[in-house]
Amino acid sequence: MSDKKVTIRCLRAMKERGEKIAALTAYDHPTARLLDAAGVDLILVGDSAANVVLGYDSTLPVSMAEMLVLTAAVARGVRRALVVADMPFLSYQVSPEQALANAGRFVKEARAEAVKLEGGRRTAPAARRIVEAGIPVLGHLGLTPQSHLALGGYRVQGREADAAERLREDAGALVEAGVFGIVLEGIPWTLARTITAAVPVPTIGIGAGEHCDGQILVLHDMLGLGGGDFTFVKRYADLGAQVTAAVATYCREVREGVFPAAEHRFEPQGERDRRGQRGDA
Repeated sequence: MSDKKVTIRCLRAMKERGEKIAALTAYDHPTARLLDAAGVDLILVGDSAANVVLGYDSTLPVSMAEMLVLTAAVARGVRRALVVADMPFLSYQVSPEQALANAGRFVKEARAEAVKLEGGRRTAPAARRIVEAGIPVLGHLGLTPQSHLALGGYRVQGREADAAERLREDAGALVEAGVFGIVLEGIPWTLARTITAAVPVPTIGIGAGEHCDGQILVLHDMLGLGGGDFTFVKRYADLGAQVTAAVATYCREVREGVFPAAEHRFEPQGERDRRGQRGDA
């Protein structure tokens, strides 16, 4: 892993060299620092924060104000990774001008280095307007959570021939609009392989198989922090169980008077001086 700052040009070069891109979500400063130090190439401040951090039942309610706060916290913790802000529902769908204004806020106020938009041809005009203003855009096709009501739920997309063709056309429209990459979510691996081979920009898969140029997961899912139990998620740790056990131990020790012990308290000045003279710490 290089310490060199990751840019959209770096990601394009990684695709050309056949190097896989490792991406994850983050929503706060300390987590962003850890992911960055571990070598993650791209950190997405996902609107999935609505579910896993803010307690909403879908991504639809999360606001620009909430996403700006989360993105700024993440950006302050990152040195190497590319920080991408997820534009929330109805922050870019009204008009390309609205999309540009809100994308600009993510860059100016929250120090994001790129933004992500869901949708294909219908989103391409907004993506183009943002790119023309000098802000990199990451596309998102397939299972697009902001459209789950129109999709009839969180369902795999592109299984039928006509649906697969529409997604291929959507990918082409996004490339023409100038996106630097495309997230492919919840589509058959064969379709993801076809799109990845057809487009010049990196594809980043989530539930789209191994042939994408990179992979992304929701951090809380892969760490077992109360995220969803999805087939495409590999759980790399069960931190939720560890946190619960640690807190239960703390509660028990407080109630039993075990914590705090002598080593966890401050001594008055005279006692501290006497301890020092005896050679005590």
